[in-house]
Amino acid sequence: MANMNITTILEKMTGKDKDYRYMATSDLLSELNKEGFKADQDIEPKLTTTVLQQLEDASGDVSGLAVKCLAPLVKKVGEDRVVEMTNILCDKLLNGKDQHRDTASIALKTIIVEVTTTSLAEKILVSLAPQLIKGATAGKSAEVKCECLDILGDVLHRFGNLITKDHDSMLTALLSQLSSNQASVRKKSISCIASLAACLSDDLLAKATFEVVQLLKNRSAKSEIARTNIQMIGALSRSVGYRFGPHLAEAVPLLINYCTSASENDEELREYSLQALESFMLRCPRDISPYCEGILNLALEYISYDPNFTDSMEEDTDDEAQDEEDDDESANEYTDDEDASWKVRRASAKCLSAIIVSRPEMLSKMYLEACPKLIERFREREENVKSTEPMLAILLLFSPRWLLKQEVPKVVKSINRQLREKSIKTKDKSSTSNLKIEALVFTRLVMASHSPAVFHPYIQALSGPILSAIGDRYYKVTAEALRVCGELVRVLRPNFEARTLDYRPYIGPIYKAILARLANQDQDQEVKECAISCMSLVVFTFGDGLQRELPACLPILVDRMGNEITRLTAVKAFAVIAKSPLRIDLSCVLDHVISELTAFLRKANRALRQATLGTLNSLVVAYGGQIGSSSYETIIAELSTLISDMDLHMTALALELCCTIMVDRKSIQNVGLAVRYKVLPQALILIRSALLQGQALQALQRFFASLVQSANTSFDTLLDSLISTAKPSQSGGLAKQALSSIAQCVAVLCLAAGDQKCASTIEMLKGILKDDSATNSAKQHMALLCLGEIGRRKDLSNHAQIENIVIESFQSPFEEIKSAASYALGNIAVGNLSKYLPFILNQIDNQQKKQYLLLHSLKEVIARQSVDHTGQSELQDSNIEKILALLFNHCESEEEGVRNVVAECLGKIALIEPRKLIPALKERTSSPAANTRATVAIAIKYSIVERPGKIDEIMYSEISTFLMLIKDSDRHVRRAAVLALSTAAHNKPNLIKGLLPELLPLLYDQTVVKQELIRTVDLGPFKHVVDDGLELRKAAFECVDTLLDSCLDQVNPSSFIVPFLLSGLGDHYDVKMPCHLILSKLADKCPSAVLAVLDSLVDPIEKTINHKPKGDAVKQEVDRNEDMIRSALRAIAALSRISGNDYSMRFKNLMNKIMASPPLADKYNSVRSE
Repeated sequence: MANMNITTILEKMTGKDKDYRYMATSDLLSELNKEGFKADQDIEPKLTTTVLQQLEDASGDVSGLAVKCLAPLVKKVGEDRVVEMTNILCDKLLNGKDQHRDTASIALKTIIVEVTTTSLAEKILVSLAPQLIKGATAGKSAEVKCECLDILGDVLHRFGNLITKDHDSMLTALLSQLSSNQASVRKKSISCIASLAACLSDDLLAKATFEVVQLLKNRSAKSEIARTNIQMIGALSRSVGYRFGPHLAEAVPLLINYCTSASENDEELREYSLQALESFMLRCPRDISPYCEGILNLALEYISYDPNFTDSMEEDTDDEAQDEEDDDESANEYTDDEDASWKVRRASAKCLSAIIVSRPEMLSKMYLEACPKLIERFREREENVKSTEPMLAILLLFSPRWLLKQEVPKVVKSINRQLREKSIKTKDKSSTSNLKIEALVFTRLVMASHSPAVFHPYIQALSGPILSAIGDRYYKVTAEALRVCGELVRVLRPNFEARTLDYRPYIGPIYKAILARLANQDQDQEVKECAISCMSLVVFTFGDGLQRELPACLPILVDRMGNEITRLTAVKAFAVIAKSPLRIDLSCVLDHVISELTAFLRKANRALRQATLGTLNSLVVAYGGQIGSSSYETIIAELSTLISDMDLHMTALALELCCTIMVDRKSIQNVGLAVRYKVLPQALILIRSALLQGQALQALQRFFASLVQSANTSFDTLLDSLISTAKPSQSGGLAKQALSSIAQCVAVLCLAAGDQKCASTIEMLKGILKDDSATNSAKQHMALLCLGEIGRRKDLSNHAQIENIVIESFQSPFEEIKSAASYALGNIAVGNLSKYLPFILNQIDNQQKKQYLLLHSLKEVIARQSVDHTGQSELQDSNIEKILALLFNHCESEEEGVRNVVAECLGKIALIEPRKLIPALKERTSSPAANTRATVAIAIKYSIVERPGKIDEIMYSEISTFLMLIKDSDRHVRRAAVLALSTAAHNKPNLIKGLLPELLPLLYDQTVVKQELIRTVDLGPFKHVVDDGLELRKAAFECVDTLLDSCLDQVNPSSFIVPFLLSGLGDHYDVKMPCHLILSKLADKCPSAVLAVLDSLVDPIEKTINHKPKGDAVKQEVDRNEDMIRSALRAIAALSRISGNDYSMRFKNLMNKIMASPPLADKYNSVRSE
């Protein structure tokens, strides 16, 4: 039926009436777009022929519709028919009439876009590619050549990797067109070669670069040909990215030479050279290093290239009226529409920007050399350049160095000019506004990053333009001006004790300017929020000079709390005001503010509740005496609902506020009772949570201390509540973290209650441990944890035999009690090293069976001392030699658990005594015992912590010895060295950056499957394969993952991706997971390196997502497989974000398969939205 309908339509399409033809073609388009449409074999030829005929229809509307028909038609007819259509269209393009050429070109492009299968693409390319090359190079007209090159560019962009055998001949043909007499042909050839370059082999890429460089070396060539070749170099770099690196040695000096020796009016040649250098900086960051200095000097030279204009900022006077006159005159200053020197300045500015972004190590040099020139260039008269340069200056400000003080006057003067800019000078108003915004952002960053005193001489010059910008019509200018005004306020009065500047004349104008914006309801939300924030800073800083104005201003801020849009900003504003050392009088609004804030604690908006808790805390600290008892009770009732492990950050803030109220109002009985009956029950539920940690746990400890100190709840009641919380419920015992939290709170409670209560509690805990008849292991476990926590905070030597009572628990049949006892003994020793440390050391020597537990106790002592700087000298005075001798004796232990504890102890002692430890560890790297060498490497891992320390200087020169254990013959030692390298890369990357060229090949070698480490174990009825190298490979890939975060500039991704990452993607489950993460990172950070080998990566990933567990697989295996598929899909999602992934047909096919499979498509969409 459908085909009968098509026959009728085709007949009408060939009718004489153009309206009939139009309607029929429109009907055909509708039919072709129907999902179920399928043409019969006998109707296909007629269908394609008719559509092709319609392309030449005299009516443009009909031919336009016919072009639209091609897109669905390609998918509805056979491949041979599509090939036939492309051949006919190509012939029309090359040999047809001029008036039909454009239509044939558009039709060909449409067909190429719609080709999705590799088989069809290959068939089309066999005939199409040679014809297009012939059309582009034979003696055709420039128009035909351009059309052929345009289409060829599209073909190569999409299917270049399918015709590798023709790459050489294509490249030769296209390179010949770079010398064409027609500029349009040269331009299209550049684009076409760039598309081809992305899929060229390294040899052919070298050939292309060599030929272009040779042409550039020919100085007798016409300048337009030189410009084309320079553009070609830049296009190659942008297309192939890091792969251009090996060719920089020839290209960079040539481009610099062309730039400096070009004739005065050849601005384009300079512009193209600088653009190519910018591309090198961004795309070949590793190989460009030797040339950075030269490129920087060149960009700095040409940033002020303006041969047709002379001006000097030094001639400016400080007189504002004079400046105004200058601005009026500047409308008539020198202009020349043919002057293209601004393009050179813009290219230089972008090149500098590339240096700043890609070479952070050059920022100090940039500060000295570039800043003065950039500040001078604020006088730029071309908008295209102007908008680039302030951005450069802003980028520079992110350096840790401070601007040179002598530059500040120039900066202020330059900013003044920009802020008072008249739109008459510019081409349109939006560019003026954008420039003002840039100038304001720059001003804000300069003020925020420099000492206020630097700006005091220029306050008058700055304040006028800033305050006038607050009144600007454009809301973005106003908002930014208000942000700058906030910084200006800080600069005016940086110190409340000493007055360094008479700020009083500025208070009135600033206040009035902000109030005008604050009081106006009819304006953009961003302006409203900025006005509220800025007014809070003004009140905070100048409240003592605004006593008459506050009764008018503060109610407006309260009113803004009632508006849902500005509510959050207004809440934060009152927090700022409450923290003012001027003790601002809020009596006129305080009750209203407190009642509003209390209501906000019930709101669903999490950010609002957080801000409200912080503001209430500040208000209670500053104005606690003015808040009524009933208000406190209401606040406490609301707080109790916020305390839960569902939101630990909110819980911490709520507990902090509760502590502030108890400390500030402890004399009010009602407040204490409210806390006792409302908050305490919630706190006792929270403490049982396994999630409790960090800020929330610290806040809970302070809560219990504040509660016992407020004397509204007795110590005994609180202690009983806490200890009974630790009792196992019917559903089982508490998590280890929950027991630790309870013990810490008990310890803090005891110390807050005073020595007497503390001593009686310790005796009670000792009693639990002494009671031999006690079968309640949970009670003993809790008692040990509590003693440890109290002992860490307080010397327990007054309690006789406590160490022996604790060590008795080492005999317990329960592992958790043994572990708690070793923890308790170590922490009790922390409280009095001189008494208990010798006891532990003596026990280690004499008690072989208890050695592991005693070493854990020693680890607790050393770990606490390495963090607590006050205790380091105490440990040094204790016999550290004995500790070291003991630890080194246990380095060779057969038990891995013992070796790990020893390694951690050695690592932590190295933080305290590096000069003694590092040489001793270094000596043992050559020990004949593999266990000792591995222990030494793990010890180094534990000694590399994030915080700086005295070990850093020594470690810098010695770390290579330890990391070179990665070459060791024993796999355990190699893995330990890899783990140490990974820790160094994460915590202190500067320690290892210089060693990476030598270490990376060794690290990559650890990722390879080693057959000698794979063994088969005969288990009787079946054999089991054991891969002893698996853990080492997993550690090596995880180390690479860390290096990509901290040392990316030292890693050459292309040498790692193939073969090492490729091998890992097809390895065991444990190895695949880190490999997927690495691939995602590389896709984000080094897309060109991934794009170059994307085809080869598709196979292992596809196998992973299609892997099915065996039919008898247990649930754990099924879940692991699901996790692996999701992990692979995350990597695919990262690859799909790479610009240009459509070059790879295999990746495109993989994406189509994923989308065609509903289960995979659902998972893919789920991971994309994570």
